[in-house]
Amino acid sequence: MDIRIFVTGGTFDKEYDMIRGELYFKDTHLPEILQIGRCSLTPKIRTLMMVDSLEMTDEDRQLIAHNCAKCVEARVIITHGTDTMVKTARIIAQQQLPKTIILTGAMIPYKFGASDGFFNLGSALAFVQTLPHGVYVVMNGRYFQWDNVQKNYDIGFFETLDE
Repeated sequence: MDIRIFVTGGTFDKEYDMIRGELYFKDTHLPEILQIGRCSLTPKIRTLMMVDSLEMTDEDRQLIAHNCAKCVEARVIITHGTDTMVKTARIIAQQQLPKTIILTGAMIPYKFGASDGFFNLGSALAFVQTLPHGVYVVMNGRYFQWDNVQKNYDIGFFETLDE
């Protein structure tokens, strides 16, 4: 079962510069996370960009959608910043691809040690293997249809629109 992971940045892959007191991007942590998590799957990982989702442009979103359409894998995971994850999901869903595409991310950077990224990535790997074709957001152990999800900024969790 082939799985493609596209890396786009977001909190998932941020590093902390102790001297400047700023978060920044270096390289993706996905290979390390998969190794530490003892993942027996061998997803193909490709970094498309390393940006905060608040700085992501419409052209960036089109690039992500284009790569989803062009890759041979029918199961795709996208690591993405949580602030505009749903916006990107909408662009991808408009293509109506015969694939299972999951966007996931983290509220806490992996390098901070207590990141939810591990759990979210593990959940995404499980859901991408079991859900039917469509576009989903996977966060906090749950999956959501792309058009029925929102980030609740008050509690720091994703929820359906009617919650």
